[in-house]
Amino acid sequence: MLESIDLSRVVEKPEYKQAKDALGIRIASLQRQLKEHGVPVVVVFEGWDAAGKGTLINRLIMPLDPRGFTVHSTLAPSEEERLRPFLWRFWTKIPARGRIAIFDRSWYRRLLNERVDGELSEKEVSAAQRDIVSFERQLADDGCVIIKLFLHISKKTQKKRFEKLRRNPSTAWRVTDEDLKRQKQYDDYLGAAEAMLAATDSDIAPWTIVEAEDRRFASLKIFRAVIGALERGLERAEQESDAAAEEAPSANADDLNVSILSGIDLGQELEREDYRKRLKKQQERLRELEHEIYVQRTPVVIVYEGWDAAGKGGNIRRLTEELDPRGYEVVPVAAPNDVEKAHHYLWRFWNELPKAGHITIFDRSWYGRVMVERVEGFCTREEWQRAYREINEMEQHWTEFGTVMCKFWLQIDQDEQLRRFKERERLEHKRWKITDEDWRNRKQWDAYNAAVEEMLARTSTPYAPWTIVESNCKWHARLKALGCVIDAIERAL
Repeated sequence: MLESIDLSRVVEKPEYKQAKDALGIRIASLQRQLKEHGVPVVVVFEGWDAAGKGTLINRLIMPLDPRGFTVHSTLAPSEEERLRPFLWRFWTKIPARGRIAIFDRSWYRRLLNERVDGELSEKEVSAAQRDIVSFERQLADDGCVIIKLFLHISKKTQKKRFEKLRRNPSTAWRVTDEDLKRQKQYDDYLGAAEAMLAATDSDIAPWTIVEAEDRRFASLKIFRAVIGALERGLERAEQESDAAAEEAPSANADDLNVSILSGIDLGQELEREDYRKRLKKQQERLRELEHEIYVQRTPVVIVYEGWDAAGKGGNIRRLTEELDPRGYEVVPVAAPNDVEKAHHYLWRFWNELPKAGHITIFDRSWYGRVMVERVEGFCTREEWQRAYREINEMEQHWTEFGTVMCKFWLQIDQDEQLRRFKERERLEHKRWKITDEDWRNRKQWDAYNAAVEEMLARTSTPYAPWTIVESNCKWHARLKALGCVIDAIERAL
């Protein structure tokens, strides 16, 4: 495809100036409208070294309000970034609603530099392509406008531009030995770029090939491509806003004909002395494993979900009681704040992802979208239904990086929950734990139960399975969770 592109196209200066001014006015107007409608925008600049990305980005942003965009320069991943899945550093930079994020190179470096350098196997290339397509679809489904520009120049032009830069002492520093090496690998990069473009071009995030030999022609093409995408994104946002106003939130479950929780035996009991012995032994083993995962740079994610008063807090305390506090973090998840609401709902969880060698424990998690938000009508039916796929994709990306995932659903029955609620009301030191919200949620037990059943069925996967923890007996629940974490880490190590 790239070899057939006509790179001889040029625009004369008077035509360029006249068109640029009009296009600049239009793109500034669209930026204001997109902010008003809360539409996030991602613009990706990829292409050859010396294709003029810096110059063309500067021309694009000149008409824009600088308070409404951020330019991210993507270099080779730092040591800190290599301690997390490769998409982490981009998830943490996705724009809030109404803002524009411009990436000078992006997640596609993995399919170009790392592929050509032989750092990735074909299996890893395929997985990276899958993860990228999923990432872009998740952003687009959430209303983000994605604009991907590939700046194309010939091998001859690239060489001439490098030589020109090197002749000038003030610009010679911009051409590195790595650049010259890649220039000699032009044909290898051409093949990798062709494969990348074919594998990641989609209706929701299409590529625009920009003929960049003439910078005036390239500038106008970029302006028109960006304006066209913003206009389509604005039109879609207006249509979705109208549709959302007419739609009543629905928490109805699909008929899966599954009943996982009804078959759980909640009658386990333990003697206090047996519990204490086993707890001490398991805590000591987990402390040893915490050191081993640090040495071997294995990240661990532990998710606690369950009914109100099921014992999540006490379970987490026993899990962490003997651990080195420098090696783990507990993240309590409440309703999203205004900053979190302005981003994709998974954004805040990507920001809490542990680096390799550390443990992050989530007291509630991203599963709130398919439980609380679903039942309470805080998101649309379409949003919570697609969340199953989005969550599975995220967890697969994490586990393929090497993350150990433990997901616990703490199950109690209604009678035990009522007993614990009343105990909390009776005991002064526990009274802070019970709220009007707990009593209100209890009245919706059947709706929450249906949501949990579907969640367990749709998101228990070979790489991130759910473990149902029988929690009427808190001692049993604590030992089972500890044992599952130990087993999972030992298998990974």
